[in-house]
Amino acid sequence: MIVKDEEDCIGNCLSSIEKVVDEIIIVDTGSSDRTVEICKSFGAQVYEFPWNKSFSDARNFGLERATGDWILWLDADEEVESSDVYKLRDILYSDEDILSIHLMNYYGERPEPDKTFDIAHARLLRNHIGFKFIGKIHEMINTDEVLTIPEDGLIIKTVPIKVHHYGYMASVTENKKKFERNLTMLQEELKQKDHNPWIHYHIASEYYNKQEFSKAFDHVNHSIKDFLKLLQAPPSLLYRLKYSILINTGSIEGAWPGIEKVLILYPDYVDLHFYKGIILYLKDMFKDALKAFEHCLEMGEENLQHLTIKGVGSFQALHYKGCCLEKLGQIEEAARCYAMAARQSKTFDSPVEALRELMAKQQDLFSPLTEECDDETLIAKALTIHFPKKLD
Repeated sequence: MIVKDEEDCIGNCLSSIEKVVDEIIIVDTGSSDRTVEICKSFGAQVYEFPWNKSFSDARNFGLERATGDWILWLDADEEVESSDVYKLRDILYSDEDILSIHLMNYYGERPEPDKTFDIAHARLLRNHIGFKFIGKIHEMINTDEVLTIPEDGLIIKTVPIKVHHYGYMASVTENKKKFERNLTMLQEELKQKDHNPWIHYHIASEYYNKQEFSKAFDHVNHSIKDFLKLLQAPPSLLYRLKYSILINTGSIEGAWPGIEKVLILYPDYVDLHFYKGIILYLKDMFKDALKAFEHCLEMGEENLQHLTIKGVGSFQALHYKGCCLEKLGQIEEAARCYAMAARQSKTFDSPVEALRELMAKQQDLFSPLTEECDDETLIAKALTIHFPKKLD
């Protein structure tokens, strides 16, 4: 791990893995709080590394000091799932040289299980065979230099280990001023003539998080073009970001029918099918949108090869299925979809709000209910009550 001023979270991170690892290598890049003291209390070997504006250099400095056969690399604002951590020892008998874990990135004001975007992320590396980090920021592993990559691309095996990452939560990004730091570093990287095509994407993500959508859109398009110039298919999450921007800015005509072409490239990406449904819904094409959301529910959201928002293959898709059915006058089915979505997520408020609005508009149909009933009563009634198929 590399750390700097992480006293608020480093203890939780190290507590999550201390009983299954053989050594803990910490590279400190200039902490002024109790970070180093806390790390040493876990028996960690702590090395000082003067910050040189390169995350890769700091991580590689740590790799050079690790003696184990395998490396698990983490960030200080992460924790390994307690019920999964003991699987690590057995997993490392794998014939693979690199393995991915299930990374759960939390967003919002506080960590909630239904507010994550999930992806398979390469975090377990066989040591002493040449793996290292490249890129000054948003560093990546040099798999192309170490492994033989098949013509159809490298698929890294994902193991059943969950890692919780809290670094994208609003309080963390604001307290650490990550936007200013990251943008400055990324813009420096962009000045390099042979900059990586990922740089524009990461800049776009920073602007997106600040809701500066115009700048985000320009940079994500630059990233797509840079990948195409290298004769590489732009990674799926670039298109996910692009269509999210178009939806957020109401640029529906710019999003349709272009997303159909992207789905030819990535037919297994549920987020893109979900965005297709949103676009069709906003175009008042409710029957087509309904089919898109039903397809999302069939797909689910277990494919971790793509960055996926929790709910687009479950409760969020169910909610929008209900919206489509309501628009089509199928009130009984709509109410049930809202109720099922609310049952699946206690923190996604939209389906409960939709049920209450439906109840207010059609009080005669909801006669067993009142405005004052609690959410659970409302949901239970919606799952059992029978409504007419059509409304006047």
